[in-house]
Amino acid sequence: MSLRYKKIAVKIGSNVLTRADGTLDITRMSALVDQISLLHKKGVELVMISSGAVASGRSVLGIHKKMDVVDQRQLYSAVGQAKLINHYYDLFREQGIVVGQVLTTKENFGSRRHYLNQRNCMRVMLENNVIPIVNENDTISVSELMFTDNDELSGFIASMMDMQALVILSNIDGIYNGSPADPESKVILRIEKEQDISDFIQNSNSTFGRGGMLTKTAIARKIADQGIEVIIANGKRDNILLQLLDKKSEVVSTHFVASTSEVSSVKKWIAHSEGFAKGEIHVNENAAKALTGDAAVSLLPVGAIKIVGDFEKDDIVKIIDANGHSLGVGKVQYDSGKAREMLGKKNQKPLVHCDYLYLE
Repeated sequence: MSLRYKKIAVKIGSNVLTRADGTLDITRMSALVDQISLLHKKGVELVMISSGAVASGRSVLGIHKKMDVVDQRQLYSAVGQAKLINHYYDLFREQGIVVGQVLTTKENFGSRRHYLNQRNCMRVMLENNVIPIVNENDTISVSELMFTDNDELSGFIASMMDMQALVILSNIDGIYNGSPADPESKVILRIEKEQDISDFIQNSNSTFGRGGMLTKTAIARKIADQGIEVIIANGKRDNILLQLLDKKSEVVSTHFVASTSEVSSVKKWIAHSEGFAKGEIHVNENAAKALTGDAAVSLLPVGAIKIVGDFEKDDIVKIIDANGHSLGVGKVQYDSGKAREMLGKKNQKPLVHCDYLYLE
């Protein structure tokens, strides 16, 4: 078996792991574990991002009384995560493989220190042949700082761990050029960077998860732009992972083609930090043209026209053009007071250096 990738992140969706009645599909879990175990034994460095905790808890408790949505999510995830990881632990143990649980929150990606701590934790696990199984800590992630869903989390993880590919396993074969229910619709096999597929995407959530194809597509594009291949495939197909990684095998799926541009580790972190922005720097038309051109340039004070919000040095800020459109995000080199003093001035050091600037 000749492998396409040696470092991958695999996201397993709720609809792959649950039956129609909401109970865990242990048979499917076991089949996926068998595939992951084989890849692990062939030297593939692999991180799993697994949904299913809330659905698992729901199937255990079966509570019918009215509950607050937040209370329900916390209760189901607390019980369900324990059940989910125990199943994984036992299934992998039968293969002679040790797994470890990593529970995280979106806030843990907002600070560079927390980000590096997480990355180091998973690196140590991988170096010691332990497969990390990552999930959002739903017991405390109950605010606007939740991940959109585990598709978003898997993108963060794939980027953070410098993976070659991110495989998103859903309950359909990929992105269709029409409704998946329409027999005339076909799966789009390859999606290039500039290809417009907005007409094909339906914004509908899955039965047991929070996300839909709109989220998957947005995350896939962002991760592909960072040089990581992204594949959306059907996790209920037999041997799907082995087929996807085997160079000699072809399987129906949607492949987002990775950019060939190199993106530094710091820029990968900044790329996922828009939700943590403390303020905005608005720029004039000339600055916007320079920033979005082919050459890498820094944001200089002479091109800035307005500072919005209060921020400290090294905080994340959004870069906005004169028409109010977001250009990207960056790590600012001055606090907001100093930045306001420098507005429009020439011969000053950059407000945001190009090494710490991620443009959309």
